Parts: sequence; C-alpha cells; structure tokens
Amino acid sequence: MPDTGAPWNIPYVAGTDLVADWPTDSQTLAEAIADGLDAAGGIKQVVTANLSSTFSTSSTSFTDVTGLSVSITPSSASSRILVLADVKANNESGGSTMTRLMRDSTAIAIGDSASSRIRSTGGVDGDNTSPGDVFFLGGIIVDSPATTSATTYKVQIRASANNACVNRSRYDADNDTNPRTHSSITVLEVTV
Repeated sequence: MPDTGAPWNIPYVAGTDLVADWPTDSQTLAEAIADGLDAAGGIKQVVTANLSSTFSTSSTSFTDVTGLSVSITPSSASSRILVLADVKANNESGGSTMTRLMRDSTAIAIGDSASSRIRSTGGVDGDNTSPGDVFFLGGIIVDSPATTSATTYKVQIRASANNACVNRSRYDADNDTNPRTHSSITVLEVTV
C-alpha cells in the first residue's frame, strides 16, 4: 500500500484496491446491525408533556394536573414504560401537598398502605417550608402495562388544606426570591 509521502507517511487505500460490491455489503451489514438492535431491545418511542404555567387546587382528593398527561401506545405487550415525572410544587398557605403518578385509573409509584397515611409518589408539609420554596414532588418508575392499547400516564395532586400549587412557591410574592418553575412528564417505551 503506498503512502502520501513526507512528512506524515499516512497510508491510504488506492481506488483499485476497493471491493467493487462494497455498497451492497455495507447495506447488508447495516440491516443486520439494525435487526440485531431490534432483537436486543431498546427505546421504541418517547412521548413528553411540558408545563411552564402554574396550576393549583384546593381539593383534598387527588386531582389531575392540567398539562401533565401523556398517552402512549406500546408496540408490544411485553414492553416496559419508563415514566419520568418532574413535578415542582408546594402548598399556598401551609398544609400538605401530595402527588401521585397514574396509569389510566391506577395509581403507580406510591407507598404502601399504613393506617390513615396518604399513599403518594411525593409530598411536602407546607407548614414547615419557607415562603419561596418549591419542591421536587415527582417520581420515576419502570411500569409494565401489559397492553398494546393506548395508555395514559398523568400526574395528580391534592392538598390537606389551602391550595396545592404547581410551578410556584408558597406565597408567590412578586419579587426576586420567589421562583416560577417548569414541570414535565415523559414516558419511554423500552423493549426487552
């Protein structure tokens, strides 16, 4: 094989040395790699919803957060769904705020039952927070919906008293110590 000469002496392949059917071989190789990746599993689809506005509720029952809901249709009943919920919240005037993740009408990523305690994904006692605090009350879970039907994942929130609020601080005062935040929910279909 000749070289390019001084000063680098970098070898190169002459055009006459190339295999004539390289394009066909490379396409076959690319298809084989793609087939192997499909067989090995991977991320099939990603769906996300973003919420930059605020949301609040005084409900003491879990309530859907408007804007934090996505629908995904798994390509296989054996697929798993990675759910990433990034929720920032607090309570407007004290009291507790709790969140939970839902698959359709089923709560997921919640704690075990324990007497009168509320089973939730996240929670904060607003009585013990500073006026400008906003907390991460989201969650992450790998879910197995075992279906190929459209499935909805969403975030719900409740207050024990006063208003549970998303994307804003407790008092939401108009000054530079009170943040406005962003929340989102993202789901990824993962095949195995």
